[in-house]
Amino acid sequence: MKSSAAETEEIELQLLLEGIYRKYHHDFRCYSPASMKRRLLQAKDHFGCETFSQLQHRVLHEPETLGRLLPFLTVQVSDMFRDPSYFRALREKVIPHLRTYPSLKVWIAGCSAGEELYSMAILFREEGLESRTIFYATDINGEALEKARAGVYELDRIAQFTENHRRAGGKSSLSDYYSTGYGRAKFDPTLRKRAVFSDHSLVSDAVFGETQLISCRNVLIYFNRDLQDRAIGLFSDSLVRKGFLGIGSKESLRFSTHSTAFAEFDREDRIYQKRGES
Repeated sequence: MKSSAAETEEIELQLLLEGIYRKYHHDFRCYSPASMKRRLLQAKDHFGCETFSQLQHRVLHEPETLGRLLPFLTVQVSDMFRDPSYFRALREKVIPHLRTYPSLKVWIAGCSAGEELYSMAILFREEGLESRTIFYATDINGEALEKARAGVYELDRIAQFTENHRRAGGKSSLSDYYSTGYGRAKFDPTLRKRAVFSDHSLVSDAVFGETQLISCRNVLIYFNRDLQDRAIGLFSDSLVRKGFLGIGSKESLRFSTHSTAFAEFDREDRIYQKRGES
């Protein structure tokens, strides 16, 4: 049985999430409880609050607080060409199928600060598909979307980006795609020329267009089972028949009610293909 203090803290946490949902329509109520509590404990300390109730008061009465809180609540950890084998699998196994389409739409769900968007744009440029592709980069965090639009990253991250690009089968030098200055690397603005940045929530928003490829990696792991199921249903409805879905290395469609809509295309790299039949 929970102690009185622990029970009170749990109630405060739920009320905080409920308050965020009711006032700002950001719904974190169905995220993984353990992950959400860990993040909110960090946020509570960051804002100098002794309790979740104090944090709730600030969020409800000081609207600017929400923008500063969102980075604690959403996934903000990524690298360019993160998990290089995934991008190599896209290059070698998925791209040949995508070449058969006269035009392409790629949805990067939970794009964070844009590392995966630029990775995908570079890959498609190297494979000659960029000019017929529109990239939809979505996230619920407006601050992250602004960073993605800017395409500027700390210079000390570039060595890892470069190694990942090489291991992902890169056909050029990553340095061809950015310029440096003031300790930062700015990626070529033409890489986002065909990108559409949009606020979109997998929790509450509807289907996002009709796409041939969806990449949503290391996002589902933070959702509870029902919310995972909702997101996978959105992906299924958004994909054309025989379209592709890529998810994170620790994620799976196995327990989803929508799992039968997909076939395993590359088990190791967690790439699925929507079945062709009705």
